[in-house]
Amino acid sequence: MRITVFGATGEIGSRIVTEARTRGHEVTAVVRTPRPPGALPADVDVRIGDAARAADVAALGAGQDLIVSATRPAPGAEDQLPVMARALLAGAAASEVRLLLVGGSSTLTLPGSGGVQVMDGPDFPAPWLPIARACAVQLEVCRAAGPDTDWAYASPPHLILPGARTGAYRLGADELVVDGEGESAISMEDFAVALLDEAEQPKHHRTRFTVAY
Repeated sequence: MRITVFGATGEIGSRIVTEARTRGHEVTAVVRTPRPPGALPADVDVRIGDAARAADVAALGAGQDLIVSATRPAPGAEDQLPVMARALLAGAAASEVRLLLVGGSSTLTLPGSGGVQVMDGPDFPAPWLPIARACAVQLEVCRAAGPDTDWAYASPPHLILPGARTGAYRLGADELVVDGEGESAISMEDFAVALLDEAEQPKHHRTRFTVAY
């Protein structure tokens, strides 16, 4: 597969690039500004582009099999997340390429809560509310997209940290996936595994999915 990754040097984006290359896929790593040598694997095609510009997305997605976005705005610029989602969807539609978008977990529902969203739960940290609300709008932008775009929105679990690649995970839809102790977590490495599994064998079209251990 030929995969274009926006946000390729971020914590999750860099692991997506690594997992894709490990599987033998051709990767175009998109960054907003030039990076020093060694910042990305030598066998990827590094290109400059902006996920907030539909023209950039269309140009960098042309001829590819998949566009992946793992972009994240800086603190205080959370309102850019829906802007990027609109540009990514428009660019993907223009280039006729599927879009796999890494989103947030804030709109997943808490198990046994009767539909209460994660960000509305009693223990949700207040400092996380700006990005949580932006992710909620991001998801709504995807759901409002026209039929010309084949997209999937990947929500991480409650906790996602650097860790081991085990290749194990469980899939979910709109409810937070938790283990027997009520914990919801996955390593960034295994999150990348789940995303590449979805890339290679798509199961989700114009919908959201989530993963966790």
